Amino acid sequence: MKKMIVCLLALCLLLSLCACAGTPAEEGGATENRAATTEASVKTDAPVQTGAPLQTDEAVEDVELRIYSLKGPTSMGIATLLEDSKNGKTLNRYVSTVCTAADEITAALVSGEADIALLPANAAAALYNKAGGFSVVGINTLGVLYVVENGESVNSMADLAGKTVYLTGKGTVPEYSLRYLLAANGIEDQVTLEFKSEPQEVVSAITGEAAGIGMLPQPFVTAALAQNEGLRIALSLTEEWEKTAEGSTLVTGVTVVRNELLEEHPQQILNFLQEAAAGVERVNAHPEEAAPLIEAMGIVAKAPLAQKAIPFCNLVCITGSEMQSLLSGYLQTLYEQNPKAVGGAMPADEFYYTGE
Repeated sequence: MKKMIVCLLALCLLLSLCACAGTPAEEGGATENRAATTEASVKTDAPVQTGAPLQTDEAVEDVELRIYSLKGPTSMGIATLLEDSKNGKTLNRYVSTVCTAADEITAALVSGEADIALLPANAAAALYNKAGGFSVVGINTLGVLYVVENGESVNSMADLAGKTVYLTGKGTVPEYSLRYLLAANGIEDQVTLEFKSEPQEVVSAITGEAAGIGMLPQPFVTAALAQNEGLRIALSLTEEWEKTAEGSTLVTGVTVVRNELLEEHPQQILNFLQEAAAGVERVNAHPEEAAPLIEAMGIVAKAPLAQKAIPFCNLVCITGSEMQSLLSGYLQTLYEQNPKAVGGAMPADEFYYTGE
């Protein structure tokens, strides 16, 4: 059955490419004809295209898709998609639920309440190993972790040697990610990690001492810089990861779809991926327009904060074989740090839905 679905998706993609070669969609239609890459970089791979809607020989019935996502950067990229859905400008109808904890999303996915879920990458792997029933169709957010300094002394990972770094997330992905980079740069034993219970405590610690250093996620980084003139972003963990982990990158969020939906409504899922890619592109290109929507959805408390944070949140739409390569490399690194981080084992190939 899965091979049949893949064949159908390949046919749909071919038809889509033929459609994209014609006249671009008119302004104000369900999707806009946009460049594949913007300054903020929306990465796509087959079967996702960001041009005209997919065309088929048969009329495709629109469906209502229930999207569950996590409060924070992983939900920011779908803000314009959901607004367009409210205004009847999308091929499918989307109903959104924004959750404050990943556990709420995983419960909805397992119970069937969620059709599509935006999850932390390692949480998706762990749930797949435990329950299965869904596939990853894309990466929606790359790294959102940054080293922030109250000073000017840190300009490379090597500069962290002999220093203390304040952070949250003991025994979770932030710690694993930082420890991996410290080890890759040969300084793991030369850096002291001091854990705090929440980001604001990290901010207080680094502003309370000269040359204080902390690691924070977005949008807390943007909020901290706005409130404390002496702070600056010293390092992006995403950039540092890509320097050391060949063929991999730091991944924060992924988009998963229930397998039942992939089998029953393959064309509608392709439509969703198209619209999601175009939506991310719009958020990155026009943060001033997306920010009020993000505030209204309760994803980020204030629109000005969301607007400033968007360029640093690495919002993307990476699908297909590139998604599998980058995500599997990232999960492998976490697995080597602590197998429990991904549910005790690397996910099987069926975890990745590439459309091939």
